[in-house]
Amino acid sequence: MPFDPASLKFDAQGLIPCVAQDHASGEVLMLAWMNAASVAATLATGKVTYWSRSRSEFWVKGETSGHHQRLVELRLDCDRDCLLAMVEQDGPACHTGRRSCFYTAIRDGDVVELTKPL
Repeated sequence: MPFDPASLKFDAQGLIPCVAQDHASGEVLMLAWMNAASVAATLATGKVTYWSRSRSEFWVKGETSGHHQRLVELRLDCDRDCLLAMVEQDGPACHTGRRSCFYTAIRDGDVVELTKPL
């Protein structure tokens, strides 16, 4: 069955959350937002393209940092209100220089930094 972009459930701002996961290791790398045009661009180019809420512009991951995300597969959740981008990640995914944006944990009530920048 062909993919119908209209089947996605965008929020009131026209956005849908997208989790990026390393396709080989399964590591969760980051969460960002997409709109209909960035979903289409990602599927057309294979370069993961997000919508920057703070800058109100498209953001091709790695365009300025060199830490590209190449799309391996785009998955839809059961409600079609969230996406999972299975990617090949070059370098760190996080703007802090870490492999993953999820480098902080709460353990026994304390905030613990799990990794240092690469």
